[in-house]
Amino acid sequence: MASIKYEIKENAGVLSESAKGWRKELNLVSWNDNAPKFDIRDWSKEHDKMGKGVTLTTEELKELKNILNNMEL
Repeated sequence: MASIKYEIKENAGVLSESAKGWRKELNLVSWNDNAPKFDIRDWSKEHDKMGKGVTLTTEELKELKNILNNMEL
């Protein structure tokens, strides 16, 4: 399997942390030297291991914000 190259450009925040120390984070990540995108996924403390996640463009993140703002939580 080909390796995936990534660089966390900015950590926007931690959404939660598991008992094992993995954190669900919102980060700005460059995948395989492409333009950075917003990314929500679980990371190990050292950011050397990751779980499955979702990657969003700036426009998609803005739309998600609009949807959440209009929801009754």
